[in-house]
Amino acid sequence: MKIIPIILILIFSTSIAFCQNKSDLEKKKKKTQEDINYTNKLLKETQENQNATYNNLLLINKNINSRQELISDISSELTYTEQQIKDLEFLITLMTEDLETLRDDYAEMIRIAWKNQNKYNTIMFILAAEDFNQTYLRLKYMQQLADFRKKQFKAINSLQSILKIQIQKLQEVKDHKSTLLEDEQNEQKNLLREQKEKEKNLNKLKSKEQELKKNLQEQQKQMAQLQKEIEKLIAEETKRTSGSTTGKYELTPSEKIVSTNFGNNKGKLPWPVDRGVIVSNFGKQYHPVLTNVEIDNKGIDISTMAGTDARSIFDGEVRKVFSVPGAQNAVIIRHGEYLSVYTHLDNVYVSVGEMIITKQAIGKIHTDKTENKTILHFEIWKGSTVVNPTGWIAK
Repeated sequence: MKIIPIILILIFSTSIAFCQNKSDLEKKKKKTQEDINYTNKLLKETQENQNATYNNLLLINKNINSRQELISDISSELTYTEQQIKDLEFLITLMTEDLETLRDDYAEMIRIAWKNQNKYNTIMFILAAEDFNQTYLRLKYMQQLADFRKKQFKAINSLQSILKIQIQKLQEVKDHKSTLLEDEQNEQKNLLREQKEKEKNLNKLKSKEQELKKNLQEQQKQMAQLQKEIEKLIAEETKRTSGSTTGKYELTPSEKIVSTNFGNNKGKLPWPVDRGVIVSNFGKQYHPVLTNVEIDNKGIDISTMAGTDARSIFDGEVRKVFSVPGAQNAVIIRHGEYLSVYTHLDNVYVSVGEMIITKQAIGKIHTDKTENKTILHFEIWKGSTVVNPTGWIAK
């Protein structure tokens, strides 16, 4: 009888912990699978043109990373599932032992009751009392004995019901484990296929090394021009508000509110596109094809569908709209102390000085007809320092 409450506590705590972990993993798996499905759509779109091999490689790399993450998530869920199986088997063992003890105790109680009944019945036992006080005590004893038998019988039935539920749950968890193992095997096959596809693309691209170097030099020129325009705006606005280019941008009271709200939403800001995948991350990284060539990305590059609009990640004021040779148009929006930068726009819908709101469309993202790619270059600056956008936008 004493073990039952402990078992119930163990069942409850184990179930809650597992359900939370399982729920988190399933959400993460769902998001990763959605990214893979979307990347496959982009690959299908770009593969219509056989010249889009470099962009295809970026998308395949994205898919491989997502696939590895998905396999890792499945592996983690398998670990949790295996632990839950062990916990359930342990609980079922305890409950089975406790049930046997309860049944043995109840059987012994009934046996003693029948044995005593042969000597005297309940009425005679009560009437044989020497005085009224003893009569009352014997009557109370018989009532308590009857209540105890009922409780014992009820405990046996309750434990049988709980045990049946746990055995059923154990089978469900084992079935789920089988499904996870099958999913893991399928994802491993998909990963192997994508890795082979990557190798095939790499071999094609290595034969075009000079062309890739030339394209990279052009992109670096474009990004250098973009950084020059951003730094120029920062210097101009710093001088305008503080009187010195070496000073700090002075916020107005309303800008302070916007700036604080922007900072408080770190990790929760909406994406600058309705749907997309990151194909080039922030910071220094090696070129996926050119050996020993390092790229320093001041932002992130997001691949999306043709015809997609770029949108503001937060309320703010448009501070600059300009063109970058080879990189179409760019828009810079101020959010108090912060700046968000959107590049590779064909059509711009906003103008300097315009106040805009979160998720407002600011321009259509350019689609490269040669490579069938639609990529937004996106940056976030805090004061005069560029920061990693992936730490600011929602996961």
